[in-house]
Amino acid sequence: MPDYQFNGQNFDLKYPAIMGILNLTPDSFSDGGKFLEPEIAVNQALEMIQQGAQIIDIGGESTRPGSDPVSEEEELSRILPVLEKLPKDQFIISLDTTKPGVAKIGLEYGAHIINDVSGGNTQLLDLAQAYGAGFVLMHAKGSPKTMQEAPSYQNIIEEILSFFNQKKEDLSERKFPRIWIDPGIGFGKSLEHNITLMRNLREFKDDAWGILLGSSRKSWIDHLCNVPKTENRLGGSIASALAAIPQGVEIIRVHDVQETIQAISVAKELALFE
Repeated sequence: MPDYQFNGQNFDLKYPAIMGILNLTPDSFSDGGKFLEPEIAVNQALEMIQQGAQIIDIGGESTRPGSDPVSEEEELSRILPVLEKLPKDQFIISLDTTKPGVAKIGLEYGAHIINDVSGGNTQLLDLAQAYGAGFVLMHAKGSPKTMQEAPSYQNIIEEILSFFNQKKEDLSERKFPRIWIDPGIGFGKSLEHNITLMRNLREFKDDAWGILLGSSRKSWIDHLCNVPKTENRLGGSIASALAAIPQGVEIIRVHDVQETIQAISVAKELALFE
């Protein structure tokens, strides 16, 4: 059970760790608009922790395919009323942002991890180091607005591994409690690309980082199984989590905390993995 200090707070992380998703946006692909009221959002975070999540990932800007960016002021207006009400010493708070200004204020309010879907912004890396925060570095091809317009790779595993390896110099120049990489399921990838990534997550294992998977409720499950309603993609989401854990993934980012943890517990008892 690794012991980390994130932004001045000590935490034990038991792997695989579940990261509960808390979208504070009106337009996120799965639960947009459900948690706009701060009290409702805080209660949702606490409920996910009670269900067994160790990390809550707070986002104030949608990065779904086709989405438009919001201003720094708008993003802060969504996250700060929630962030200031959450306890900072009971569980890990991750801030899903690509904006250095948002990250800095979020860290001042006590966030412990920066989750950067833009692929390792050096200003965000500098801020994470300055505050002793953890960092999630995700691969994406293109911006959320255009990333699903005919994404193309010659060899997706080699190209994404090369992307992360090129980031090693930026990472090695800085000190972090822990770095995780996220291959970016659904971010500039076709169905075939996503399935190839899911089958080969172990290829990304490295002493320099852990692996985070965010596949919950994403459209690749719809394309594979014909389930257009996001709330009906629980089975595919759980299957992807169970496929990821034996490959060494440390963090599973999910909407459905209780159901995912239940599935993992049963899978362990059935010796599908340790």
